[in-house]
Amino acid sequence: MVERAFDDVDRLLADTARMLAVDAVQQANSGHPGLPLGAADLITVLFCRFIKHNPANPLWPDRDRFVLSAGHGSALLYAILHLTGYPLPLDELVRFRQWGSHTAGHPERNPALGIETTTGPLGQGLGNGVGMALAEQWLAARFNRPGFPVVDHHTFVIASDGDLMEGISHEAASLAGHLGLGKLIVLYDDNQVTIDGPAELTWGDDVPGRFRAYGWNTLRADGHDLEALQGALEQARADPSRPTLIACRTHIGYQSPYQDDARAHGAPLGEDALRKTKEAYGWPPESRFLIPEAVQTRLAGLQKGWESRQAEWEAMWLAYGAQYKDLAAEWHIMMGDAHGLTSCWESCLPDFTGGKAMATRACSGAVLDSLAGNAPALLGGSADLTGSNNTRPAGAAAVRREDFRGSYIHFGVREHGMGSVLNGLALHGGTRPYGGTFLVFSDYMRPSIRLAALMGLPVIYVFTHDSIGLGEDGPTHQPVEHLAALRAIPGLAVIRPADGNETVQAWKVALERFDAPTALILTRQAVPQVAPADNQLARGAYVLREAEGGRPEVVLIASGSEVSIALEARDLLRQDGVRARVVSMPSWELYDVQPPGYRNGVLPAGVPRVAIEAGVTQGWARYVGSAGAVIGLDRFGASAPYETLYRQFGLTAAAMAARARALVRAS
Repeated sequence: MVERAFDDVDRLLADTARMLAVDAVQQANSGHPGLPLGAADLITVLFCRFIKHNPANPLWPDRDRFVLSAGHGSALLYAILHLTGYPLPLDELVRFRQWGSHTAGHPERNPALGIETTTGPLGQGLGNGVGMALAEQWLAARFNRPGFPVVDHHTFVIASDGDLMEGISHEAASLAGHLGLGKLIVLYDDNQVTIDGPAELTWGDDVPGRFRAYGWNTLRADGHDLEALQGALEQARADPSRPTLIACRTHIGYQSPYQDDARAHGAPLGEDALRKTKEAYGWPPESRFLIPEAVQTRLAGLQKGWESRQAEWEAMWLAYGAQYKDLAAEWHIMMGDAHGLTSCWESCLPDFTGGKAMATRACSGAVLDSLAGNAPALLGGSADLTGSNNTRPAGAAAVRREDFRGSYIHFGVREHGMGSVLNGLALHGGTRPYGGTFLVFSDYMRPSIRLAALMGLPVIYVFTHDSIGLGEDGPTHQPVEHLAALRAIPGLAVIRPADGNETVQAWKVALERFDAPTALILTRQAVPQVAPADNQLARGAYVLREAEGGRPEVVLIASGSEVSIALEARDLLRQDGVRARVVSMPSWELYDVQPPGYRNGVLPAGVPRVAIEAGVTQGWARYVGSAGAVIGLDRFGASAPYETLYRQFGLTAAAMAARARALVRAS
């Protein structure tokens, strides 16, 4: 319970955060001053009265998490981080939005500086907050014991009108209410202004009513009344069974000439308006980046309290480790350098050599089954497609509001929300998140996937029903352009395995990518087992079958289910005396980072190449060359059995062999 009454220094602290933020925006001649002026009281009360943190050790595991979902107000976040003692020097505010600074136009993840996540695309930060709160409750259920609440922290989010308009916020908030994430508290910066003007132009929602319908606790507070904000936050913390939304009535551009005006949103105030704003706050009008001595003294005193909270936790952890040695050991596996994997996890992986034909989605499910007990941090689920995605390991219990000890999340038909929640799980730490849906619905998740790549998060996407091979559901569900779209995201590894053994290696690659996301692209239809257990999928492409009788005259390249087609084409060419090498190329991204010598050995210069893939041909020219050929599908699919579709669209061994013969004759 917060006991000390607010005084003039507290209000001066809030105003200092305001002035630092607007000075930074003016210095850069770029940015958003409206939210910092309006929301400074919110963030000051949070950081100085409620958030459990230690700026001297920003990575303390039981710290509260804070997300500025309204990332356009980044200058305010940087101001409060500097004031409260995070290692963000004042010069970083002076260099706001400049090359090489840590103060980008929108917050970019840097937890060592107190920036927990990258925000800016509206609604994403709120979804991240849901994931963080879910991770907290999941880890608490796993590790806490009577008298030892080693996982006991809150997630706080400041969200704007725009965050709550975006559809992703509806999905994430609905899931949070359903699961009863009581450690999640969202402060809604209700300033009733958007970029286009008054929010009433586009926004008539009863926001608290909407969140109550999701199962949230809802409160209202004057966003410029420190005592009212404190009271609302205390009420929110007193309700551990429901997430809380506090609708905080604020004024954009508070006490500036542009108060309640959309012009305050996204442009510097200008020197004249900045001077008038400072005069309204009793601030020296010509000052820049001023921090009053009284504020510095107050913050120095607060630092001792923050350090003591961490010291208390560390003392509890030592006693916990002595009493619960096995749990402490598991904690170190999940939270440390092991990244949630036991030392023997690889030994449990299945071997599909010589087995029956299987869909790679089924092979992926078998891999997940084998990881039970060997990947304790693995936490994931599906967007209401569990049976289709094969994402639920055998014996895995569901995460439920009554019991968070399970390891499987039913995300519901919420692909948008699932993507941002997965990012939040990864950001929190202690989990290795994965989520499944059909590949065609990766479009719904693309903004979250992009942010996972931008932040370097080890999220694993299980995308099944990867092509026209899903058959009768037709073109609405048949992805053709989606592989190309995912491959365009920098930092994302897209892996389309050919069979069971390649699927095993794909999972191995994904689990060992600790600083980047991975998309597994899996079939609905059964495919033959063609790759050895020790295949080289990790290198992106490798020689699966060598040409017989000498140097290859043509190289056949394929990914996924089309690898078996390329193998059939090789046999047809062999009957004609044409020497063909088959290269399995499950991942362009992994192949592109191999040494030139390896790449040239797989795809030798001067040898014609034919590639086949059941998707758009975009991008394949870089691997087949200007004289090569690509067999693909530069159109939408159709509704029919998949065998018919492959035949009708020319994705056959005969067609591939014919293209190869023509290239050999022309070479």
